[in-house]
Amino acid sequence: MACEREVEAINDEAQDDIIKNKEITMENTQAGVLVLKQMPQFKAEAYNAETGHYTEVSSEDYKGKWTVICFYPADFTFVCPTEIAAMNASLDIIKGELGCEVLAVSTDTKFSHKRFAETEPLLKDLKLTIAADPTTELSRKFGVLIEGAGIALRGRFLINPDGVIVAQEVQAPPVGRSVKEFIRQIRAHQHAHKTGEVCPANWKPGKKTLPVNTDVEPMTGRVGDYITIEEIMAD
Repeated sequence: MACEREVEAINDEAQDDIIKNKEITMENTQAGVLVLKQMPQFKAEAYNAETGHYTEVSSEDYKGKWTVICFYPADFTFVCPTEIAAMNASLDIIKGELGCEVLAVSTDTKFSHKRFAETEPLLKDLKLTIAADPTTELSRKFGVLIEGAGIALRGRFLINPDGVIVAQEVQAPPVGRSVKEFIRQIRAHQHAHKTGEVCPANWKPGKKTLPVNTDVEPMTGRVGDYITIEEIMAD
């Protein structure tokens, strides 16, 4: 289907026309970066695959919680069910161990979500809630809507308990995202949020952090005296 193919770049003139015609600010278009901003407020119909019933979700449901909101292009496509299945298979870690709520979103209706979950073999035993965004309002608020196509980019947002977006990953439709890398990011952000320490590249639990909250002056310009490239690159 079209959403799994490479998306043609939108030239500057066309993008300007879209913004003018729809009166969209730079904050909520693809050009916007939401990291360190408050999660946009929203309310949407949804399908809860765990209960098998339709429901309603809103930004209020996620206040005070670690949350991931994960956009995907469309139901009944090819890469999308692999991503949803991978996230679902990791719920014991993401939701159970790390206490992070998960909400999937596409611009399909709640009825399409239900049918998709019931017919796609990869989604057997699905426990996720999938929000419906047929008006594209939610996708636009998070800056992942492909204007003119009516579908969302692969956008994934990690929100901390203060409601602040701390990580944002957006990809074109043809390539799926890594759930393992995302779990690493959740653990790192939770550690930094709790301790005030910062996490170097490739950080995992048990590896060295950078305690700039207590040793910022002696570490400035001398990070290599504290951590080596071998330590950074070690599994």
